[in-house]
Amino acid sequence: MKISNKKKSFVLKAALFATGFSGIVAEYILSTLASYFIGNAILQFTLIVSIMLFAMGLGSRLSKFFNTNIIFYFVITELILSVLVSFSAIASYLIYGFTNVSWLVIYALSIIIGLLIGLEIPFATRINNEFEELRLNISNILEKDYYGSLLGGLFFAFIGLPYLGLTYTPFVLGFLNLVISFWLFYVLKSEISSALRRIVIILYAVVFSIILLGLVFAKPLVLFGEQAKYKDKIVFSEQTKYQKIVITKWKDWYSLYINGNQQLSTFDEYLYHEPMVHTTLGITKKKENILILGGGDGCIVRELLKYKDIGKITLVDLDEKMLSLGKEHQIFKTLNKNALNSGKVNTVVADAFTFLEKSSVIYDAILVDLPDPNNVDLNKLYTKEFYRLCYNHLEANGTFITQSGSPYYATKAFYCIDKTLKSAGFYTLPMHNQVLTLGEWGWIMAKKDLVTPSDLYQIDLNNIPLKWLDKTALIGLTSFGKPLVDTTGIEVNTIFDPKLYLYYKAGNWNLY
Repeated sequence: MKISNKKKSFVLKAALFATGFSGIVAEYILSTLASYFIGNAILQFTLIVSIMLFAMGLGSRLSKFFNTNIIFYFVITELILSVLVSFSAIASYLIYGFTNVSWLVIYALSIIIGLLIGLEIPFATRINNEFEELRLNISNILEKDYYGSLLGGLFFAFIGLPYLGLTYTPFVLGFLNLVISFWLFYVLKSEISSALRRIVIILYAVVFSIILLGLVFAKPLVLFGEQAKYKDKIVFSEQTKYQKIVITKWKDWYSLYINGNQQLSTFDEYLYHEPMVHTTLGITKKKENILILGGGDGCIVRELLKYKDIGKITLVDLDEKMLSLGKEHQIFKTLNKNALNSGKVNTVVADAFTFLEKSSVIYDAILVDLPDPNNVDLNKLYTKEFYRLCYNHLEANGTFITQSGSPYYATKAFYCIDKTLKSAGFYTLPMHNQVLTLGEWGWIMAKKDLVTPSDLYQIDLNNIPLKWLDKTALIGLTSFGKPLVDTTGIEVNTIFDPKLYLYYKAGNWNLY
């Protein structure tokens, strides 16, 4: 049966739609992987998208050197693209696990995938020239590619990343390209010589088998690559909409990692949480309404519930999965003593900045336990604007505290947080403690009126069950000595002039 030109043109446009869909999602996958492995999400998204667009232009230029068998080369391009997209995440994880050049693989994939996409659009235009006049040909081809990009972006944001994760989303794209390109090949096979048809059929069988095997072994391969990067056994690993959560085990102790950075260890987390909570509550007279920003593991709540006069606790965390782990996973339920399921606790899934902007509630104490400001996204939660919001939501005699990274590994970042809090109207009191698995870590306490080390020395810790903190330890928390670097020129961190994450990146993390 003869296939009409209209149908041939339709299938070709469907292939371009799939290319636009897969291409944009491939950009986002590689950008997300680069953010996790290299850091600095905005920079990585900017670089990956720019590199891929440049490579697409280069691919378009190279297409002019193909003069014959354009349909054959179009199909071959689709087959290569299907394989590369399918295995992009697995390859990145494996390289990340065994070397320090994962960035090279990610950027190389960005260039190659961009080149292939750049080849396809001119190929499709030239093929479709036989089926439609130029006026319709150009507009229809580009239109379908752009529409596919829109749908691909929506798919990645609302389905791919949150539900399929970076492990399986690439394989969805690979199979989509494979199926659509096979449909195209079937419809246009009469335009290809019999010898080339046989080659294409064999290649389809090989590529289908490779992708199917990759899909079956995807999770073990990713876990294998991840495990090589962690010294302890991985017992939990999940990609959420916002971050990669990994839990490892050594002997009887567990460690929590977010995007490869350790957040806590059950071995010594109390060396972090006890000083943070009991200094804050110790100088806060009224404890009726407490706000926690971050802290989805539940350890801060556990410490707060040691106070008999504690009232309502509101915990705000961006990642619903982290909150569900804190509430339901046995490791965390045991660690936090089922604190997040207490009747006094209300958990809210929201961005901390947005939550405060929309809230009209005034709190007696605000405790901020967020990841380190190692990218622009997190940087906004350490800005003058954010701290001003916290100031406006704090009682006149209330107490604020934020984790502030390490005063020794990232000295300028630590003192930038202190200076930024002061610029928001707070009086501040820097504190630190040696956490065995993290090293020297710090906090900045803040109030609307003067706060001094002597305030901490007066704290009554009697009748509070504590593992480590006592009266003598309170004295050491505010003893620093001189800063290890010159801090006189440190600038205030703001949303429109982000400085903190740059100070953080320039820290002495090689000593960590």
